[in-house]
Amino acid sequence: MNKKEHWENVFSTKQETEVSWYQQYPKTSIDLIKNLQVPFNAKIIDVGGGDSYLIDALLALGYTNLYLLDISSNAIDRIKNRLGAQASKVTFIVSDILDFVPNDSFDVWHDRASFHFLTDKQDIEKYVLVVSNAINTDGKLIIGTFSENGPKKCSGLEISQYNEETITQLFENKFNKIECIIEEHQTPFDTIQNFIFCSFIKF
Repeated sequence: MNKKEHWENVFSTKQETEVSWYQQYPKTSIDLIKNLQVPFNAKIIDVGGGDSYLIDALLALGYTNLYLLDISSNAIDRIKNRLGAQASKVTFIVSDILDFVPNDSFDVWHDRASFHFLTDKQDIEKYVLVVSNAINTDGKLIIGTFSENGPKKCSGLEISQYNEETITQLFENKFNKIECIIEEHQTPFDTIQNFIFCSFIKF
């Protein structure tokens, strides 16, 4: 099963509360966006967001220029159905992030629990290049991954763990770090996953 087939299967066979990354309200991500004082008309893309509730929360706060990218069309269909009429306010993109050639440049790039699925050095470097080309000068990057104290696998797949130093080094050629924080994410299965979230500004 290739990468796309894997995620199409996940989002066609599991309910939203049957996956470890489920959050009814993505507080850490929202707090980071608020701390960055992102204007309501900023172009914000949620990368690998699946059917997460970040878009719902941003719409509720009044953000008007939202994009959601995921490799799984099933994930996109699920969030469209959940949003109903609100879905017309979001630009949806079905793509592998490594194949993504954006038509727009973004003010905020948000990625929670997608980047860490890249384990090949070349794929990681390509992701960094895509990000660097897709974000405006002074634009913000928010990235959340499993920390060194987090799981070594997710959804049956190997992942890459990060700490503040290793994640900062990846992006330091184009970005200055703003802050890194640790999140203890409680899964629907009453287990704890340790995440690191870092925010950066492009120079």
